[in-house]
Amino acid sequence: MMRLAVFDLDYTVWKPEMYQLYGEPRLTKPSARVSAKVLREARTIEDPKILVDSSGTPIQVFPGVAHALAEINRLRDEEGHDIRAAVASKTDEPHWAKICMDYLVANDGSTLSDCFGDLVEIAFSNKKEHFRRLHKKTGIPFEEMVFFDNEHYNITSVQQLGVKCVYTPDGMLEGHWEEAKRKFGMS
Repeated sequence: MMRLAVFDLDYTVWKPEMYQLYGEPRLTKPSARVSAKVLREARTIEDPKILVDSSGTPIQVFPGVAHALAEINRLRDEEGHDIRAAVASKTDEPHWAKICMDYLVANDGSTLSDCFGDLVEIAFSNKKEHFRRLHKKTGIPFEEMVFFDNEHYNITSVQQLGVKCVYTPDGMLEGHWEEAKRKFGMS
């Protein structure tokens, strides 16, 4: 049974990566030139405002993450499924990542911070260490965890613990969430 869905942040949960931003993310009203797709993926709790860097580049949540987090919330809250979401990230701008998590939302309108709660591991160390800390915090066996990441070497490393992994080279799509559910016989 899938009990913990763990997400890398940069280029798995959102784009651009934190190191690509020009300055701290800030809320702003979008210009008329911003496409409907970008507005949908850059949605915040301060709708219609979006998060941008100082150059005006919007920070966007990949559609698969927005979908998966909303489904995790539904499975837990409405169906009583024992499932949670977490972060395992090596982002080099943890403060900026926190701002993004506080404002960006899943499809159900929940902030990413609300979705992940206290299960946020951000440190520049091997992802195995992130998972050991998540296991210690939750008591959830590695075999009941799934990990989404766009870096293949992180996938290879974490798989050694027994975690089921889904490679998301171009950001997380809904198909990646469906693949994870299949790995646990949930589809």
